[in-house]
Parts: sequence; C-alpha cells; structure tokens
Amino acid sequence: MAQSPLEIEIRKRIRLAGPMPVRQFMTLCLTHPDHGYYTTRDPFGVAGDFITSPEMSQVFGELVGLWAASAWQQMGQPENVRLVELGPGRGTMMLDALRAAQAVPAFRAAIVVHLVEVNPKLREKQQQALGTVDVPSMWHETFEEVPDGPAIILANEFFDALPINQAIKQFNGWYERVIEIDGNDNLTFGIASEVIPLFDQLVPAAVRDAPVGAIYEWRTDNLALGIGQRVVRQGGAALIVDYGHTKSAAGETLQAVGGHSFVDPLTSPGEVDLTAHVDFEAILLAAESMGARIHGPVDQARLLRNLGIDKRAAALKAYASPEKANEIDEACKRLLGENRTGMGKLFKAIAISHPDLVPNSGPMPGFES
Repeated sequence: MAQSPLEIEIRKRIRLAGPMPVRQFMTLCLTHPDHGYYTTRDPFGVAGDFITSPEMSQVFGELVGLWAASAWQQMGQPENVRLVELGPGRGTMMLDALRAAQAVPAFRAAIVVHLVEVNPKLREKQQQALGTVDVPSMWHETFEEVPDGPAIILANEFFDALPINQAIKQFNGWYERVIEIDGNDNLTFGIASEVIPLFDQLVPAAVRDAPVGAIYEWRTDNLALGIGQRVVRQGGAALIVDYGHTKSAAGETLQAVGGHSFVDPLTSPGEVDLTAHVDFEAILLAAESMGARIHGPVDQARLLRNLGIDKRAAALKAYASPEKANEIDEACKRLLGENRTGMGKLFKAIAISHPDLVPNSGPMPGFES
C-alpha cells in the first residue's frame, strides 16, 4: 500500500528525532498545514467520513439556538454578545440556530457570530451558508482570537478531535506511549524509554490503581480553562456536546474513521479522522478551577428532550410529506437512541456558566432533572 504524503514526513521525523509521542502524531494527522485531515477536506456527510447531529436533523441546531437565546436572557440580555461556535463544520448548526433565534428578535439583534475554524475549505462553505443571514459573522483560527465581551460558546463534536496524550502503566511507573517504526518497516505503537516522573501523583485517583498494561489518555490543551475563565470574567455560558465518559478512567479510546468505517489509526496518516472519547470530568474540573459553574453532564437524549425535541419534531411533521415525516422520525431516533448506533446515551452534554448566571442556583435549560 502506498504511503500517504504525511506518512512519508512522519517517518522522516521519527528517523531523525526518534519515536513520536501520540499527541504529536495526532496533531500532525489532523492539522498539518498541507496534509492534515481537518485542513485539506470536507469530512462531513454521506460523501465524507462521518455525519454529525446537525447534519442529521435541523431540529438539533434549532434547539441549540433556542438554548443560546435562553442563556442570553439569563445573562440580562446584553446589547452586544458574541455567539461563538468551535469547529462549525459546514455552518449547518449555526444556520439552524439563527433561524430558530428569529423567535427572539432582540437576541438576534444583539449577536455577532464568531466561528473558530482552521479548515479553509470548510470556512468557504460556512461563508456561503451564512452569506444571506442578516447577522454579522467573523472567522478565527483559535478561540483566543475571539474579541473580549459577553459570549455564548457552542461546541458540538469538537473536543473529541483535540489531540490526546497516552501513557501506559508498567511495573515501575507510567511511560508515554509513542509511534515508532518496527523491524518490518511499519508504523507501530511503542513505549518511551524513560518513566514519566511523578505521574502517579498527577493522574486522577481512580486511575492510580490501574493494572500493568493499562492505558490512560488525557488532553493538555487549555481550552476548558479558557472557556471557564472567559465566562467568569466577561459573562456568558458555554454548551459542550460530545461523546465520551463522565468520569476519568483508564482505557484506550483512540480511534480512526474513514469512509464511515473504523480503520487502523496508523494507516494513511492525514487521510482518516482521528478522535478519542472526551473526559467530561476533566473538562468540568478545569472550568470549575476558574470559578465557573457546571451544569450536567447529562445524556444527549435527556438534553434534547428537556429542550423540546418531541414537540419541535411534531411541528415539522405536521407540514411534511409522509416521506419527509419518516426522515424526521428516523433522525430523532438516531439522536435519542440508546442502542449501539444511537447517540442518545453515548453523547453527553455539559454547560459552563458564570456562577451567578442562573437565578436561585437552578440548572440551565436542558439540564433539569
């Protein structure tokens, strides 16, 4: 099998500098400026490698838009607020959210849309999607570039694509997991030569008693810290929806998807999507350390039901053809489903807010018991 252009470069780096940490490998695969998966293609939809919730049904984005409007009202209805989306795909969710926000005209009049996107191809599609919307929009490559001020931040299936570190436990401590070239000239997983100092004191308590051979994954980016700090210092809230686990634990979740099927993560670097489950406990602890308040986590099914997915789907079906009504039903089943192919239980949601945002310390919309 021919090597991808990025694999050729990765092999050169390994031969020059030695085994490559998993985080560095994943970063190159996803965001290399010339050969990275997220910088060179449109991965969404039937023709791509995966379909996200907003691509599945307009109901998802509409409910997110109404959630944002409710958050704005709880913020005291500021006259100028940044509506930020991290990794906005084709702009589908934002377009649906803005359409639903027409129900709250004052909110639409107050927002400026800020889209954080590294992929130039997707940025073009987002600009086309939002080109006819009467809301000003701006684009940024990083969250830090979003101007100061009150903000409502949305992140759907964004954190799972952030690069992870991996460590593997041995009898004398934890070692970083790396990518190396084996005796058959294949890329393979290996173990660094030096133990990670004091790592037992850094991992969550639930991971310290993991057996030899266990793998622990963590993300070292400061995004959760930055979001927590932002909403506390400047006001606002964030909604994060992704697949993952609610408690920090050992276990490998790194996976690759190409053509809607799981593939070997070391095959065709730069040409398949690499993701890992989100550790929601780590996100909420980081945000809480900045003084933010956490709502959830809750299952996606509970979030969407609390936000009124059944009522909105029924309203759409009332004016739809039988074929379209069936599509709406099937999409909602997928969004709410609890079986292997459903997203209702696997996907979780948390909200991060200013500590005084919600009156009487109640939950934000969608997070009610």
